[in-house]
Amino acid sequence: MASVLLLLLVFVFDLIAFGLAVAAEQRRTTWQVFNESRDSTYCVYEKDIATGLGIGSFLILLASQLFIMVASRCLCCGRALTPSGSRSCAIFLFITTWVFFFIAEVCLLAGSVRNAYHTKYRVYFGNSAPSCRSLRKGVFGAGAAFIVLTGIVSELYYVSLTRAKDFQAPRDPGIRMSSL
Repeated sequence: MASVLLLLLVFVFDLIAFGLAVAAEQRRTTWQVFNESRDSTYCVYEKDIATGLGIGSFLILLASQLFIMVASRCLCCGRALTPSGSRSCAIFLFITTWVFFFIAEVCLLAGSVRNAYHTKYRVYFGNSAPSCRSLRKGVFGAGAAFIVLTGIVSELYYVSLTRAKDFQAPRDPGIRMSSL
């Protein structure tokens, strides 16, 4: 039987990671062009809170994935599973959860790094404004979407794996010739 406490803990961690990713999407760094003098302009960036939210979401999702993998012994450690539909489903969900997890982590990490990057140069004697770079809209949102997918698939994987471990193969009712 699947551990309800573990499933609840993973759900709460995934919910927190999702909330942090959505908050990071809403609080992306913005900028304004500031004229220092008549001849020079530069970029002024707001506070960088989205980077911390993105890294926090990254770490909490990592902890959630580690809880599931330690509890299930990462599918590769422990006794062999009896061939069944639950085993096939568990293997498929194991691969899928790692793919979704990797995509979510890359989105969160890349978004945090890119959000923390600020241009430091000024433009002198030009009519054009400096190139103030900022994070594109939707990077943290994509990470949040993959957090939800990772949470759903990882919990389904754990339940499917525990069913496969509890599965008892039926005895062979065939005729034996052992007494001859």
